[in-house]
Amino acid sequence: MQTNLVCPKNYKNLLDLKQTEKAIRLIKEFFQTNLAFELNLLRVTAPLFVKAGTGINDDLNGIERPVSFKIKALDDIDAEIVQSLAKWKRMMLADYGFQPGAGIYTDMNAIRPDEELDNIHSLYVDQWDWEKVISKKERNLDLLKCIVNKIYDVIRRTEKYVSHNHSVISPILPETITYFHSEELLEMYPDLTPMEREYQVCKKYGAVFIIGIGAELADGKAHDGRAPDYDDWSSPSNGKYVGLNGDILVYNPILDCAYELSSMGIRVDKDALLRQLEISNSLERKELYFHQRLLKGELPLTLGGGIGQSRLCMYFLRKAHIGEIQSSIWPDDMIKKCRKHNIILL
Repeated sequence: MQTNLVCPKNYKNLLDLKQTEKAIRLIKEFFQTNLAFELNLLRVTAPLFVKAGTGINDDLNGIERPVSFKIKALDDIDAEIVQSLAKWKRMMLADYGFQPGAGIYTDMNAIRPDEELDNIHSLYVDQWDWEKVISKKERNLDLLKCIVNKIYDVIRRTEKYVSHNHSVISPILPETITYFHSEELLEMYPDLTPMEREYQVCKKYGAVFIIGIGAELADGKAHDGRAPDYDDWSSPSNGKYVGLNGDILVYNPILDCAYELSSMGIRVDKDALLRQLEISNSLERKELYFHQRLLKGELPLTLGGGIGQSRLCMYFLRKAHIGEIQSSIWPDDMIKKCRKHNIILL
């Protein structure tokens, strides 16, 4: 099996297995506590699976197949393992009666069987999924940047906390995160692919937030794919560009790559939903349960996203492979090659 595995030269684990497991627990406890405080979030319990055919589960880029099964006790109705909780969170905010300024977060555990396996992609996805209610006047780029700054501050704070507990790890993140629109990156690097553009700015600035993921750029291509029914990627963001969503990326010196930690955005309102369903030729989704609730005005305006748990731990602990943080299934040849380069997969 051909994989895009990267084995850093002279790679060495800074922490042994026991130290790593303890560090993972400390990172997760510290990060989620600080995130909840900064964004005013209540921790809630989330589902591992949802009913199929409701529009609640995310189809991500529109091509990924969810893991599905039949429920015997419910007349064999179909259920799906979640791929993300973007839509479920929004419904919970409505059902719980949350008001603007408050929100929820949860541990999201997903299975993505179509994922291409490499150093940072696994069949198993674990992240903090969060969502908060906003007002109509807050649906703008200024609020998005404000929240990004708060999240980035928690990321930096956690890195310092890890360094305090493990002196072999030194903080490397810059004090501030730099903002770029995906259209700006295309103008800066017209001959590069989106991934190559990300690498250039991450290598130069250390930490960036790329705005406008999903909309068609001047070259006729999107920077990256986004489903049409959760992030708003088609509304004006600053008069020149469109998009009220984006990704937090940092430079990963171990893998020498642009490294995504979080995807987030202001969610679609009724107008943006209809516009993006039309753009993506998926207007038939209007009849699904989630979409009907949104179109009828039953769901609040929200801002939300996901932050990779294993991704964060891998970065903070300077690991070369996400399999050093989480237990998953990997190709035999990947396991063997990793062992030869001192990368021990759990």
